[in-house]
Amino acid sequence: MTDLSAYAITRKWPASQPDRLQLYSLPTPNGVKVSIALEETGLPYEPHLVRFDTNDQLSPEFLSLNPNNKIPAIIDPHGPGGRPLALFESGAILVYLAGKTGRLMPADDAGRYETLQWVMFQMGGIGPMFGQVGFFHKFAGKAYEDKRPLERYVGESRRLLQVLDRHLEGKAWIMGDEYTIADIASFPWINNLVGFYEAGDLVGFGDFANVRRVLAAFLARPAVQRGLKIPARPA
Repeated sequence: MTDLSAYAITRKWPASQPDRLQLYSLPTPNGVKVSIALEETGLPYEPHLVRFDTNDQLSPEFLSLNPNNKIPAIIDPHGPGGRPLALFESGAILVYLAGKTGRLMPADDAGRYETLQWVMFQMGGIGPMFGQVGFFHKFAGKAYEDKRPLERYVGESRRLLQVLDRHLEGKAWIMGDEYTIADIASFPWINNLVGFYEAGDLVGFGDFANVRRVLAAFLARPAVQRGLKIPARPA
């Protein structure tokens, strides 16, 4: 059996199945990217809930794995060369899982780099901008008297949706007929924008027919439906 005791995080979240990939996460848009990818690939894994309400992400054990105190993070006991590998940052983990399994990424170099391009589009644009819309529309920022920040982030979020909507014209997925980590990176955030953040009307989501079509196809996938609930939140 694999020994993961060298990783301090296992003292707070013991691995009952240390031969499986260990996932430390919460079902947020960034967190579910990895659980969805794991469900899609069928890799055996053990999820551990990192609770923000108790500041688990600031604990010394979690910081030992991710000094940036963000979810998700993983330990793969069977990493490159057969040695354990710890990773944080959802985009990096998606790329790693695609490479490990040979799934969710085009086999040709050009397709691979184009997929990475759209993953970076999500990481640098969709995630940060949609997150700011959520803060200023639903959370503490909504009390700010100055509405210019919200207007700025709504405008930029709408622009990003326009870019993606034009790209998806005539395509089943971001990379055409092939479902990839680009879709897994992007659509949890789009789902969160119109669902949890309740900002669909604010950004004019009804204007983006292609995005809405592909989001519906994404949410219909059984692996997505499972991954969106992993790790399970406390009752």
